[in-house]
Order: sequence, then structure tokens, then C-alpha cells
Amino acid sequence: MSSSPGTVLNLDWPSIKLRFCGIGFHLEERGLAPGTINVRMAAVRRLAYEAADSGLLSPELAAGIHRVKGVRKLGSRLGNWLTAGEAAALWQVPDGQTLTGNRNRAILAILLGCGLRRRELAELTLQSLQRREERWAIVDLIGKGRHIRTVPVPNWVKETLDAWLTAAGIEGGPLFRCVCGAGKAWGHGISQKTVWHVVKKTAASMNIPRLAPHDLRRSCARLCHDSGGELEQIQFPLGQVSVQTTERYIGCKQRLRIAVNDRLGIEPG
Repeated sequence: MSSSPGTVLNLDWPSIKLRFCGIGFHLEERGLAPGTINVRMAAVRRLAYEAADSGLLSPELAAGIHRVKGVRKLGSRLGNWLTAGEAAALWQVPDGQTLTGNRNRAILAILLGCGLRRRELAELTLQSLQRREERWAIVDLIGKGRHIRTVPVPNWVKETLDAWLTAAGIEGGPLFRCVCGAGKAWGHGISQKTVWHVVKKTAASMNIPRLAPHDLRRSCARLCHDSGGELEQIQFPLGQVSVQTTERYIGCKQRLRIAVNDRLGIEPG
């Protein structure tokens, strides 16, 4: 395995360029989404750039790899949203008489009530829950892209969370823990996969197919909008930079039957 100039781990870079040109088609045949394909192709472009910068790859070859276009995204995916009735039923499915049930209720309540991503939920600590402006909030939450935000916590979510914390005897550190077979909390936090399994298992018990943790985040956004929340105010707790992203989350559609400009208060008497 050589690291001399002109080679990187004995890789045949011209051959890699040819393969890279067809990698998009290969990944599409595997059924991967355009976003996933472009992320993987971007990693190879970055590797080529670093190799050229270190003198291990010719600038012309690196430029050729960089010019290979990503996969174009056509249309947009149809989001999966829960109705208010489905959301209310979902987080109350776990048995509140068991420690695991209390934890799962709290997980679902935070996903639905606060719109957190599963990584953000898995990394929550008790110290992040603080009082702000006479209410509870998740303070200085570091989200996607290292963006920092504060997320209000509804009273019913805080009560559900308190039931878990009291039952588990948690007084600091990670907010959520694993529960052993003996019904006791242990370990130091939970994984994102645990959050995913909680959502999938609960949804399956209600015969809701293909429900993912991110769908609860979408549902939170739409329920906020349906209850009269403004787009800008919904954008803050979700931690989204663009209002257009928030619009996609709530599935905004123009309403012509009851238009927003029908009642402006300036109509003739």
C-alpha cells in the first residue's frame, strides 16, 4: 500500500473517474433517493479535491470528477402527516403503568409536541430543560447545521416527561435511558435507532404503515399551522432557515373556497 506522489492507496484514478460517471445510474438502480445519491457523490468529489490538493491526483482529473453532475430531483415526496386525533391516540398507546411505557410516551410526546429530530431527542439532557418567560422550554438546542434554537415545551408534554423522570429516578444527565428486562433504567442515553423503533412499533399497533420519526415532526408543524400558528413562528421551534422548508413540512396549499383575502375588514357595509 503506497503513499508516494501520484498514487493514493494504489487506486487507478482514471478508472475511478469512468466509474464515477456511472455511479449515479448504479445508485438509482438500487432505489436510493436523489438526495442520498448526491451526498455519496459529493463525498467522492471531496476526496478527489483533497487528493489533488495533496499532489496525489492531477488537477485535470480532479476537475473532470468534479464536473460530473449529480442526480436531478424531479417533483417532491408526498409527506406523511397525522391528524390531531391520530396524533393524540399515538402518544397514549404505550402503557403508562410500566417504565418502558412511560419512556415511550415521553419520546412520542416530545416528537409530536416539540417537533424534534430523532438525533436531537436522543441527545437531550435534563439541563436543557429550563424555565423561560414563565414556561418550560428546551434551551440552546443544537440542531442541523449547528443552528441553535429554543423550543417551547407544551404543558402536557412536560407532564408526560415528568412522569418518566419520576418513575426512572433521573435527576441529571441524558433525558432518556434504556430500560432493562427487570424494568429499571440503565445506561447513559439512548440511540437514534431506539427512537426509530419506538415510533415504528407504536405505529404498527395502530395499523399506521410507513410512519417514521420525521413524520411526527411534520405532523407537529401542520398541527401548529392548523391551530392558527404563523409560518414564521412555526419556523423558530423547528429550526428551519427557510420559510419555504416550513411550507413543505405543513403541506401548504392555496385555499380558493375560503380565500385569505375574503375578509380584510375593508369591505363595503
